[in-house]
Order: sequence, then structure tokens, then C-alpha cells
Amino acid sequence: MDPSRNAIPFYDDINAFFASTPFPHRTNNPDLFCFRSDKRAHAEEFYKPPFRRSFYFMALMNNVGDSGIVYDNSNAMRMNSSLVFQAPGLLSSFHRNTRSSGYLIYFKLPCFSFFRPDFEQQFPFFDVQQTHFYELSQQQYNELAPAFEDIFTAYENADDKKHTVASLKILAVLYQIKAFVQLSQQQDRITKPESVLLKQFMQLVNDNYIEKRTVNEYADMLAVTPKYLSEYIKNATGKNALALIHQRIVAEAKSLVLHTDLDIAEICYQLNFSDPANFNKFFKKNVGATPLEFRNNHNG
Repeated sequence: MDPSRNAIPFYDDINAFFASTPFPHRTNNPDLFCFRSDKRAHAEEFYKPPFRRSFYFMALMNNVGDSGIVYDNSNAMRMNSSLVFQAPGLLSSFHRNTRSSGYLIYFKLPCFSFFRPDFEQQFPFFDVQQTHFYELSQQQYNELAPAFEDIFTAYENADDKKHTVASLKILAVLYQIKAFVQLSQQQDRITKPESVLLKQFMQLVNDNYIEKRTVNEYADMLAVTPKYLSEYIKNATGKNALALIHQRIVAEAKSLVLHTDLDIAEICYQLNFSDPANFNKFFKKNVGATPLEFRNNHNG
């Protein structure tokens, strides 16, 4: 089997990405798509296997904790309401069902041709290394939702294919959110300083677990020594850092086994294992059954 044919999908086109989901919605603007997620938008749950895309993504979501929306298969990220930011090129996968609601915005920088700031510098929550999640209270969600609804309305009512008004409103909201994020980070450093590194580590693992499998690689990304990172993670979670990396791989492997029709060898190569025997050994050690046994036990 040629492993290259099982490479992680990469979507350069927004409509091509949506064609890979059950959503029927499409955009006539190759650089922008604003999407409202509610019961009308998706009547059934689905799982989207690992993928990458070439465009930015931001979302304001509500009822996430009850919905099963999972960007990283980690309980720590199961927030009831949240802001999510993702730069191009990062690894993603997610589950979604009918109980969530909110706003999802996909865009490329040409949609801001009228005013193009240094995007990563102006809005550092679009991090090229990791997805950023910010937990919101219901009050904070309610305060932000009208601005996102305003973006969506401008997008739907646009009389030009460039959606200039919607793009302007997106920039305005990003500057508004920038102040919120800075305050949130300051409060975290003051009230939860011990959790900041753990959150960064978990997010980095989520976005890099297919290519990066060692503690040394994540320590380099976090600018700490492997020994410090290992001791810190052990003290914070009771688990060692390598176990958390493996936990992320196992979570995705279980989702691929249960929610896709891919054969085990295809899953093995998609998760960057050298061969099916190595994948089977890893899966059985961590799950207690081979991938095929796990699929048969749950689907039988």
C-alpha cells in the first residue's frame, strides 16, 4: 500500500472543505464564508477526520460542552461557550452534533485588501503553532454574539461578491476581541499561573501530534527543557508528558476506527505510523484491544 495516498487532506478552497462535510452551504466568495451553526444548519452529528486548510478560522460557539464539539478529544477543552482561533496549516479534527450553536467564519487575507494589517502581529491569537481556545461565561457569549450576528447579516445581505461590509465588521470584531484576549491572558497569569504552560502544551499536542511524538520536540516549542516540562506536566496532571501525547493519538485513532470506513492500514498511515503491525501494537497497549477488535466490539 502506498502511504502517500492516505496523507492528511489539505483544503485550499473553502467550498472544497465544506464539500467534505454534510453541510450543504457554499460561498460565492473564495476568500470569505460566514456560517451560522444551529439546529437548522446540521440535523445530524458527524465526525471530521484529521485535516488541514490554507485559510483562517474563527468561531464563537455556545452549548459546546453538551454538543460533543471536540477539537482535540480532550476534556479540558470541552467548554460550554468558547472563542476558537486557528491559523492556516494547523491540524484539526472535530465531532459535532445538533445541540451546539454559534458562528463560524472562514477567511483568507485577500478579503481585507482594503486594509491589510500584519495579521499574526496584530492578532496573536491566530498562532501558526497552535489553535487557541478561550472559555467564555454565558454573559460574555451574550455580549459578543450580537457583533457576530451583525457580521453574518452583512455577509448574507452583501450586494457585492467581495463582502466588503462583512470584512470590515470582521476586522472591527477582531480588534474588540484582541482587548478581551489580552485581559483574559493577564487574569490567567495572575489567578492560574500554574495552568498556562499546561494549556499551551495540550494545545500544541493537539495541533502537532501526528508529526511530533516526543517530549523533546514540545519542550523546544515551549522554550523549556524536556526535564522541566516532564516534571511540570507530571505535577499538574499526575500523568507524564509522553502519556498525554499518546492519549491524543489514541483518541484520534479510536475516532477513526469507530466513525470512518477506512481499513486499519489506511488509519495507520493517516496517523503516521510506520506500518500496521506497529499501529496495532500501540493501539492494543493503550486500549486493551486491537483496532479491528475495538471496531467489531462497538459496531457489532
